[in-house]
Amino acid sequence: MKKTLLAAALLAGFAGVAQAQSSVTLYGIVDVGIGGTNKHDQDSSYGMVSGVQSGSRWGLRGTEDLGNGLRANFQLESGFDVGRGTQLQGSRLFGRAAWGGLSGAWGETRFGRQVTASSDTMAFIDPFGTGFQQAAIGSSMNGVSTNRADNTVSYITPDVAGFRGMVGYSFNYDGGVATSDNSNRLVSVGLKYANGPFAVGAAYERAYIGDTTAWNTAMGGKDPYNYTVGGTWDFNVVKAYAAWSQMKHGYTNPGNGDVVGQLPSSGTLRYFPDGKVNAYMVGLSVPVGQAAVFGSWQRNEPKSGYLADNGFDSKQNVYSIGATYDLSKRTNLYAFFSYADKAWYDSDFDSKAYAVGIRHRF
Repeated sequence: MKKTLLAAALLAGFAGVAQAQSSVTLYGIVDVGIGGTNKHDQDSSYGMVSGVQSGSRWGLRGTEDLGNGLRANFQLESGFDVGRGTQLQGSRLFGRAAWGGLSGAWGETRFGRQVTASSDTMAFIDPFGTGFQQAAIGSSMNGVSTNRADNTVSYITPDVAGFRGMVGYSFNYDGGVATSDNSNRLVSVGLKYANGPFAVGAAYERAYIGDTTAWNTAMGGKDPYNYTVGGTWDFNVVKAYAAWSQMKHGYTNPGNGDVVGQLPSSGTLRYFPDGKVNAYMVGLSVPVGQAAVFGSWQRNEPKSGYLADNGFDSKQNVYSIGATYDLSKRTNLYAFFSYADKAWYDSDFDSKAYAVGIRHRF
């Protein structure tokens, strides 16, 4: 159960925020377990793992009623590793979210570091809930950036007859100064429609590489972009998922669970001029009392570009299965196993990932 605290009682630095119509909510997730990876031609590793089902985090979410239906909002969210007690997202204090904004009947605006419109809109299409390391949909399809962007202004529409849209623009999405010529800018757009058991969504994302960067020179001035469409249908006894995505001038996002995303050779090559890959995903989830069982198959097909032209043209397939068991409304056990064949389009490379653990939400 989330603990809603007056700001003055939570932190003296928030004094003045505690009004009759204002609140600050402290929330978080502690996710820890035992897991490992096994990559072809590389040493296996296993041990304590953090943030498998959901990234371990703590955060503050606040709102103030300004009257006439207008509200001021903010969110500060920090990711951490349970096993080591260290901050994640590059050791940022609030690496998962740091934004402020306004909302009303007209929708909501946010300013700061936040989830991209593409990632926010399409998270629902993954039976693994975008978690479980290699099993997550990010092993086959992702935006052209990571799923969060710095220096972003976004607008979220109100729900209208089941439709909900989001658009975001980042002045520099990867941590640099947001006003210089070497800024890497990002446009992200998403639209979702939900009606009863059926939901469908579409997203588009494009990066605009800074004109004076070495990256822009290497890419020949070509900017990476992608399209994603997907949907779900809940039949009560089983829920079906499906999605398709295409990335141009790039490939899948590396570093998803630090498994599939790592190339067999050194380095984590990510974008290539004229690179193109199609991605597909189908999945199912089945509720069984206090438990749920879910699985997915993901496939990547490189069509052109540097990797395909240099022997990395095999079709990557990722097969995954997982399960959860609820101990209460806030605490559950989990387990998963995932196998990637021809990972990173190399016919001789495969990858396995697995874990069991416990997740507690507060």
